[in-house]
Amino acid sequence: MGRKLDSEVTEDPQTLESSQSDKKKRKFPDRELKAKVADENREETPEIVQSKKDKEKKKWINQELGLETNGFHKEVDGNVTAVGTLHEDLALSKNADDYHCENGEIHQKKKIKKRGDGESGQIHEVIKENNKLKKKKKIKGESNDLDVAEVQEESQKNGNSLKLDDETSDDGVIVSGRCIKESKYTALKCFEEAKLPDTVMECCKGFSKPSPIQSHSWPFLLDGRDFIGIAATGSGKTLAFGVPALMHILQKENRKHSKRSLPLCLVLSPTRELAQQIADVLSDAGKPCDIKCVCLYGGTSKGPQISSLKSGVEIVIGTPGRLKDLMEAGLCCLEEVSFVVLDEADRMLDMGFEPEVRSILSQTCRSRQTVMFSATWPLAVHQLAQEFMDPSPVKVVVGSEDLAANHDVMQIVEVLDERSRDTRLISLLDKYHQSQRNKVLVFVLYKKEAVRVETMLQRRGWKVVSVHGDKAQQDRTKSLSLFKEGKCPLMIATDVASRGLDIPSVEVVINYSFPLTTEDYVHRIGRTGRAGKKGVAHTFFTQENKGLAGELVNVLREAGQVVPEALLKFGTHVKKKESKLYGAHFKEIGKDALKSTKITFNDDDD
Repeated sequence: MGRKLDSEVTEDPQTLESSQSDKKKRKFPDRELKAKVADENREETPEIVQSKKDKEKKKWINQELGLETNGFHKEVDGNVTAVGTLHEDLALSKNADDYHCENGEIHQKKKIKKRGDGESGQIHEVIKENNKLKKKKKIKGESNDLDVAEVQEESQKNGNSLKLDDETSDDGVIVSGRCIKESKYTALKCFEEAKLPDTVMECCKGFSKPSPIQSHSWPFLLDGRDFIGIAATGSGKTLAFGVPALMHILQKENRKHSKRSLPLCLVLSPTRELAQQIADVLSDAGKPCDIKCVCLYGGTSKGPQISSLKSGVEIVIGTPGRLKDLMEAGLCCLEEVSFVVLDEADRMLDMGFEPEVRSILSQTCRSRQTVMFSATWPLAVHQLAQEFMDPSPVKVVVGSEDLAANHDVMQIVEVLDERSRDTRLISLLDKYHQSQRNKVLVFVLYKKEAVRVETMLQRRGWKVVSVHGDKAQQDRTKSLSLFKEGKCPLMIATDVASRGLDIPSVEVVINYSFPLTTEDYVHRIGRTGRAGKKGVAHTFFTQENKGLAGELVNVLREAGQVVPEALLKFGTHVKKKESKLYGAHFKEIGKDALKSTKITFNDDDD
């Protein structure tokens, strides 16, 4: 039988195609493998990556809630959203992907760092309730699809509230946080409503009623909540955290059984003078309760401070520098501290104590109650609060978070030449301090300037003391004591005395030198007009301070004070600062400055 010609051979097209591909594979055996590896190594475009993420998110949402969505779409800002029938207050979380539902849409949000009390704990409680309902329906043979109302109802039965954040405003006091509308957090109208022991309330006998920051903070602090208080100086912040600190210590059972009591409460302060003042207040308040405290600060011998620590104390008040030194030496143990207070937190960070503060907080008890008090709320303090506090702390703002001066202080700003300040200071002392009995506080900028002004006034017959960094701590304490007691009612001070010091009955503050920041100006003039009294602040403003003219004008206008025409000539522009400590570094160009001229060159070689 003869061999068939190629034209006579007929095969199925699919068979022919597969046979041809087999021939290619035999001829090039590694071609398919190379193509596979190339596909795996090929970089995926952002569109492909986003599409995969969208599918995973959609699949998870449908599986977790049993809800049908209308698909994902991209918004203008690039956030992927899913439209569904979800409740506004419902939040979802799954490991790396976190979502927040708002106005019927699921929005991707930042990863929640930890589970526990607060927002993250409530989110996981919602999912837990959801899973419980699914199991119930599965047992009954019902459909596994869930309605959000059912999840919310089941959660409320078990005492879990879906409301994460809320905000109320009452008489200029703004309260924000989780579950703040509960009846137990109602602001106190009188001391009796606190229902605290008489030994604890002994320190409040001199006051008729709680101050606004005290009445709003005590219900939250006594309940163990993390707390942020924003209030001006002189508003009673020391007792606002002092009384809850005493109750926190008294409720500790192991305190009675231990021979040597370790510290249970820590208060951090930016300056030595403020630390001493807090220690005096808490020492007097703790005596009826048999609670001891120690003040740790630099500039003095460590011996008495170490002996107090060894004898056993419940409260430690200190500045970050000295406290860290004693901790590194193994002389101060904070492992049982479960109540931490950062007083004047913004000033502490401005002075560069952030590394020390972080180091100290990391060595306290993990299950601690953290309290922050500050006059302003800058970004650095906000970041510190996010790191060391509950995810949803209670925040109480008395007045404003922004820069604002005490309205009980009459502010007088005088624009003058720098060389005429001495003469003008003498004339103002003749006017304000003629009796030499009322308290007058003069602020300067530098330590050497404080020495020069003090010497100048003493030569002219004025009885004056000074407080600045070049003085030994013993001399600083003595000068401050003489001024407080009225034995020497005229004092020269740098900004070490501008924060937190409660010096009663200061009638006049004179700013001989304008501070480096407007925040420090507000704190300086806050030394007068305290506890509802009126005060006067007279400020010298020179050409060198013109960069802060715009901010000063805003402070004066906010307080309803007179803005001098000479100050407006410097301009009202407020430039963004580069440094909280040193202010804005820039050279302002005035309106009368020479304009640039265009220079042209001729083509001639000559």
